[in-house]
Amino acid sequence: MEGIDHRMVSLNGITMHIAEKGPKEGPVVLLLHGFPDLWYTWRHQICELSSLGYRAVAPDLRGYGDSDSPESFSEYTCLNVVGDLVALLDSVAGDQEKVFLVGHDWGAIIGWFLCLFRPEKIKGFVCLSVPYRSRNPKVKPVQGFKAVFGDDYYICRFQEPGKIEAEIASADPRIFLRNLFTGRTLGPSILPKDNPFGENPNPNSENIELPEWFSKKDLDFYVSKFEKTGFTGGLNYYRAMDLNWELTAPWTGAKIQVPVKFMTGDFDMVYTTPGMKEYIHGGGFSADVPTLQEIVVIEDAGHFVNQEKPQEVTAHINDFFTKLQDNIKSF
Repeated sequence: MEGIDHRMVSLNGITMHIAEKGPKEGPVVLLLHGFPDLWYTWRHQICELSSLGYRAVAPDLRGYGDSDSPESFSEYTCLNVVGDLVALLDSVAGDQEKVFLVGHDWGAIIGWFLCLFRPEKIKGFVCLSVPYRSRNPKVKPVQGFKAVFGDDYYICRFQEPGKIEAEIASADPRIFLRNLFTGRTLGPSILPKDNPFGENPNPNSENIELPEWFSKKDLDFYVSKFEKTGFTGGLNYYRAMDLNWELTAPWTGAKIQVPVKFMTGDFDMVYTTPGMKEYIHGGGFSADVPTLQEIVVIEDAGHFVNQEKPQEVTAHINDFFTKLQDNIKSF
């Protein structure tokens, strides 16, 4: 994308790739991607936010893209990744004590951990797709998902190292990525062991029909990066979920104390999972996040709402951060 700067930074024992644009003195907005994604998911927001005076910073998280990929899943815990981000903020934020935060999918989950562990560093958090869920001290996450959704629930299927990677390779990574980004499957994501990704048994992966908002150029970019790195780095975040549960025992019952705006698409697979709408709109979410200020459900949008409805999402981000800035200035 034109005008976006790219550089490598060494921090927390790894080398991280970041994309950034905007005035050096502008308020920093840290943009965190999810799975299977890259800094590139924020290409529209980086350009639009920078034009509004923000300094947009979007890293490839550890395990992704041009950033380092440690081998063991034990190096992908919330403490590891938040440690990366704290070091990154110390590097890019200069004398700004607090920054704005935006996260999608796993980037949202990591964003919640960052707000939980280091709230003094965050002015406000715009969370896309994945709401905060407080730690259940009685049940490990993977065990809980398996009990509710069964062995073929995608998080359960991602646990065995190497297995799902082999299935993705067999299915054709281009088909896998296309289906994930542009699919509109509602409710819990189930990956049956036969044809888990719904691929055509005789696909012509070079002749794939794509929606207007996700071009062949976009798909080619993702394919080129994941062909180099594979998917293990991203999958290791799922494999560290039970380890995160163990490490976060001291935060059992803790509430989020950072101003939050939540956004999702009405066709998002997370939002349409049974029980999720009731949690988000019925008081459970606001009980866990007493600083929750807004909930926005964007019509006719799926999981990757920031790519599918970029202008609408950016407008909501700017509106929230502008209000927070105005409140700060009034004191």
